[in-house]
Amino acid sequence: MGTTAQPSVGHGGTGAAKLGFSAGQVVQEWGYGDDVDQELRAAIEEMVGGELVDEDYDDVTDAVVLWWREEDGDATDLTDALVDVRAALDEGGLIWLFTPKAGRPGHVPHSEIEEAATTAGLHATSTLTIAPEWSATRLGTRGRGK
Repeated sequence: MGTTAQPSVGHGGTGAAKLGFSAGQVVQEWGYGDDVDQELRAAIEEMVGGELVDEDYDDVTDAVVLWWREEDGDATDLTDALVDVRAALDEGGLIWLFTPKAGRPGHVPHSEIEEAATTAGLHATSTLTIAPEWSATRLGTRGRGK
């Protein structure tokens, strides 16, 4: 038996709450696969009060979650994906990149994330442990001054 095992914190636990989603937001999901964390997805849907929309959604979105694994491609492929997800994102919208944790199959090095984000005009603002197998990196646009 473990030490401070957390009781069921429900649908992705406290991790999902750290993502900053709110009711009524349209969240687009990219890179869905059999390996995604279903509890985390359910928690996000609960927070926004509706289902995540898929890659084919053709309207403006408030936020994006992108599941990305090493086998999905290199930094150039990730850059292309980030450019694609930004296309329908409302100004100031959230982008969360979900990648397997270090030591897990499909792990993407942080240096590769930084390289792709920078090339796509983004930067990593924070990285969280979000689920048992996944880390989340928040990507934001570079400031344009005031």
